Amino acid sequence: MADEKEHLNLVFIGHVDHGKSTTIGRLLFDSGNIPDQTMRQLEDKADEKGKSGFEFAFVMDNLKEEQDRGVTIDLAHKKFSTDQYDFTIIDAPGHRDFVKNMITGASQADAAVLVCAANDGVNEQTKEHVFLAKTYGVEQLVCAVNKMDISGVDYEEDAYNDVKDEVTELLEMYGYDLDNVEFVPTAALEGDNVVEESDNMDWYDGQTLLELVEEFEPTEKPVDLSLRMPIQDVYNITGIGVVPVGKIETGKMKVGQDVAATPGREAEPVTGTVKTIEMHHSEYEEAGPGDNVGVSIRGFGKKDVARGDVIGPQDDIPPIVEEYEAQIVVMKHPSVITQGYTPVVHVHTDQVACQFAKLDKKLDASSGEVLEEEPDFLKNGDAAVVTLKPLQPMSLETQDKNPKLSRFSIRDSGTTVAAGRCLDLTEQE
Repeated sequence: MADEKEHLNLVFIGHVDHGKSTTIGRLLFDSGNIPDQTMRQLEDKADEKGKSGFEFAFVMDNLKEEQDRGVTIDLAHKKFSTDQYDFTIIDAPGHRDFVKNMITGASQADAAVLVCAANDGVNEQTKEHVFLAKTYGVEQLVCAVNKMDISGVDYEEDAYNDVKDEVTELLEMYGYDLDNVEFVPTAALEGDNVVEESDNMDWYDGQTLLELVEEFEPTEKPVDLSLRMPIQDVYNITGIGVVPVGKIETGKMKVGQDVAATPGREAEPVTGTVKTIEMHHSEYEEAGPGDNVGVSIRGFGKKDVARGDVIGPQDDIPPIVEEYEAQIVVMKHPSVITQGYTPVVHVHTDQVACQFAKLDKKLDASSGEVLEEEPDFLKNGDAAVVTLKPLQPMSLETQDKNPKLSRFSIRDSGTTVAAGRCLDLTEQE
């Protein structure tokens, strides 16, 4: 849209401590996207904190708290250019407390790199992240079997094949087309097979991680749909005013356009006019699907909008939902789901408690045919159509009208319970 090169959003997913942040740091540094001087400063900072070897991870872990704890908390975005694409890399946290941020990352991504450690294989968060990536329509995947250099693995092909088989089984279980999935053995800390080919694994004759991500295809840009931009953060910048930040999912945004945000703080749409559109510190006249932007909007006050609101055109305002019918798949609930159950629903950048108002029908997960009308309960592995009622105002859309804003996941006590998509909805009066 705004750039000449094709643009791709790439999310890095996987279990905590499997090396996602280090892989990204190495990818950016070895491809010339980070100056030597910056890297030296990060090395000094890592040594100073007694975290030698964490310098590559520090590239993405900008928050001070993360550098102290050595874990990724919020979503970090970084631009990264290759001959082929302008990438925005999203580093999604692996810690279970931070999965809600990972969901935002998956919902913004065109493709994913799954990082899985050779000495540790598939773990809880590996499963959860793959399930969520699939739920949010991320079909293109590369799996980096990382930490091949670690003692006990020692660059051995057998260790790589064991993890590859384990991940393959997981991907098949969640319905991935394995023709769209590539595997690469890496040692991110040492730089093996990230950008440079490794001398330590002559048994591997495939491509490096960089070459594999360059083969991802851009997803089709839904420019013909109505403008939808879920807000990820809202900044108040002196001299400019209120600046909502987020990714444009569908449609186009133009300077001078009249827009509205829903549900807004008072469950009333907030209206305004787009003053400026900024991306990676440059201003543009218009932006489109896939662009991560900061927008200053005349008419939006500091307390009017928040994360989770959706910006759209004034003549097609994003709906505020009274209740909605959805098709879901139950992944992991400690007992059973019954009418009245009220977990938290994560949709685009929003999180809202929603009540199961009705269990409409249980479905055969593979064929979609109805097995039972109005079942008494749902258990792990069940597919169903249910009616959900948000306890606070929220905005989402139907699969038919805007698939990007119809997908959601259901979480409870730090676990992803289910995921689904909205089929039908009733708007608030």
